[in-house]
Amino acid sequence: MTQDRSAFESKHFINDGDTLLYRILWPENFDKSKKYPLVIFLHGAGERGNDNKKQLVHGSSLFMEKRSNHPAIVIFPQCPKEDYWSSIKSRYNNGEREFYFEEDSEPTNALKNVSDLLDALLHETFVNTRQVYIAGLSMGGMGTYELVGLRPETFAAAFAICGAGNPKMAKKYAEKVPFWIFHGAKDDVVPPRGSEVMVEALKKEGGDVKYTLYPNANHNSWDSAFAEPELLPWLFSNKK
Repeated sequence: MTQDRSAFESKHFINDGDTLLYRILWPENFDKSKKYPLVIFLHGAGERGNDNKKQLVHGSSLFMEKRSNHPAIVIFPQCPKEDYWSSIKSRYNNGEREFYFEEDSEPTNALKNVSDLLDALLHETFVNTRQVYIAGLSMGGMGTYELVGLRPETFAAAFAICGAGNPKMAKKYAEKVPFWIFHGAKDDVVPPRGSEVMVEALKKEGGDVKYTLYPNANHNSWDSAFAEPELLPWLFSNKK
């Protein structure tokens, strides 16, 4: 990575005795008398931990490179090693991994902490509450669907890369939150069906959904997604 990640300030959020580590990228020449879009980015399972660094491996350079074009407050929280961004479960069916949700599953502690951090940020006068976005990859894509389902009124748009979600929740947010969904056709970690199910469910409920399937990509479809020139212009064009 060419960018210096030190531009992402190291922070922590204490919530009911629990601590959520996160990094924050402020807009250039940040002026707290102005209002800025807010982006939450959820990393994948491999970047879990407590170093408050690994979560910047994928995605941080995208926001750094486009910082002058799209001034925004960008948050990269870190999920603890023993937790997960989503309450999703997985099993193998005829040799292929599939994802499912148990009935009435509660959000994980990690996702609750992100939601509470978001509430704290939304009280800041410099956050434009009409431009709040969420995105994530792999486990973070799963958390993206779940958090949008829990609070559809918050988000103006979302993108999810190589993730999976609960299609039964789609009706809660399909008509409220536009989605751009990405996957690699050769993904052998999270099969593309994880995204296809969500695309179908969101469209069935009248959702505004873009779907990009990369025919030669495996699980690292985030490389292709981050290279999409229209990704951030599309994201920031959506307002509540």
